[in-house]
Amino acid sequence: MSGSPLGRLRRGSGPPEVERSGLRTEPEVQAAYELYGGELFGFAYKALDDRQLAEDVVQDTFVRAWRSGRGFDPEQGAMRTWLFAIARNAVVDAVRRRRVREGSDFTSWEAVTESPSGVDSVDRLLERIQLGAALERLSPQHREAVVEVYFGGRTCAELGEELGISASTMRSRLYYGVRALRLILEENGWLAS
Repeated sequence: MSGSPLGRLRRGSGPPEVERSGLRTEPEVQAAYELYGGELFGFAYKALDDRQLAEDVVQDTFVRAWRSGRGFDPEQGAMRTWLFAIARNAVVDAVRRRRVREGSDFTSWEAVTESPSGVDSVDRLLERIQLGAALERLSPQHREAVVEVYFGGRTCAELGEELGISASTMRSRLYYGVRALRLILEENGWLAS
């Protein structure tokens, strides 16, 4: 299924013991770093195009995560998604610091808070990660309907025929799948209520 839209959106979460534990102890932080540090570095490097700054962002991400040990709730989502949200904020902060350090002429706070170039692609990557985590929480039938119709560009009739079910059943799965997905995204604060 790796060639399907679902295969591109799905990313495995870490071992259950890491996902449940949070980041309260040094071994927990080390385990999370081993699982997600490389991905977070790639994420930061792509956004910043600066190896040292990307390494600093990864370090800052884990420091922030460790300091807010109660911030991670495994019932709300995957640790990976939580860490990427922290990393996204760290990337934005790094871009702002770099702009100030490079002597850009800022006339107001609004200029500093403008969306820096590269952060739009970071936002898109983070949205894909969040969407993938939310899709994992759907039932297999609902996930298949949502992914194949919305992301795969297929019709309910085509998918229903392939699966040997009626188009109306597929439309029903799609409806309830989208509804459940929206609730999951709202619950995690990924959509405005």
